[in-house]
Amino acid sequence: MNLKDYIASGIIESYVMGLASESERAEFEQMCTQHPELVAERRKFEERLEHHTSEHAVVPPSEVKVKIFEALGNIDSRPMSSSNPPKGIITMENAKSPRNAGWLRFAAAAAVILLIGTVVLYYQASQEIKDLKASNQDLSGTVQRLKIRVDTTQNILDRLANVDNVVSDPNTTVVNMVGTKVAPKSSANIYWDSTNTSVYLVVKNMPKLPSDQQYQLWALIDSKPKDLGVFDATDNNVILKMKNTQKAQAFAITIEKKGGSPSPDLKKLQSMGKTMLTQ
Repeated sequence: MNLKDYIASGIIESYVMGLASESERAEFEQMCTQHPELVAERRKFEERLEHHTSEHAVVPPSEVKVKIFEALGNIDSRPMSSSNPPKGIITMENAKSPRNAGWLRFAAAAAVILLIGTVVLYYQASQEIKDLKASNQDLSGTVQRLKIRVDTTQNILDRLANVDNVVSDPNTTVVNMVGTKVAPKSSANIYWDSTNTSVYLVVKNMPKLPSDQQYQLWALIDSKPKDLGVFDATDNNVILKMKNTQKAQAFAITIEKKGGSPSPDLKKLQSMGKTMLTQ
């Protein structure tokens, strides 16, 4: 195993956090004497661990503190003979030696590092779970919004395809609708195919109306008006599919109450255009 693979194996993290076995620790320390870059990587991890711990410090629940002191109390209350202490237990007498005092400090430091590492890992795992849940919710919402956009775009493309068929068809008649005395600046174009009866309206200049009013398109057939639908002119150059008609000597636009009227209010006639059939 080369040095890069050795570092990627996680040995540095295991060593620093006290999770490596005795043989792994011995091997790691031996490798450190041979590879200064390994020592540098170990120091980097120690610095990152210290920085992350201080930045994301988490106060453990009060019950954890109680359990720790209870455990320490149980250890202190066990009967122990100073002349023959249990294996692995450091008494007050032998703790005074420099060797045992150093081991005691090392054991305490290792316990603190292990506790810190456990808290950090728990915190990171909790955050990752929260982030994952949030990402899933965001992803679900994004997919839904994209689906709506796709459906909307497809509807627009279908409408544009129909419009293109009507506009490019030689049977299509273009009727230029001009403003009246009441609304001299109002204008629109009608694309009408008398063969398949399709009628499309392109608004060129129609001011926005109050919410209780709408524009209404009419076809004049033998001097009688035929309703071709209502529309709101919120934007100019909008292509609107209106109701079909096979006959029309002229087209007219009036302002009516919202939802339309059965007959046009000629006092509010906005624009009008004659077809080729009247010429």
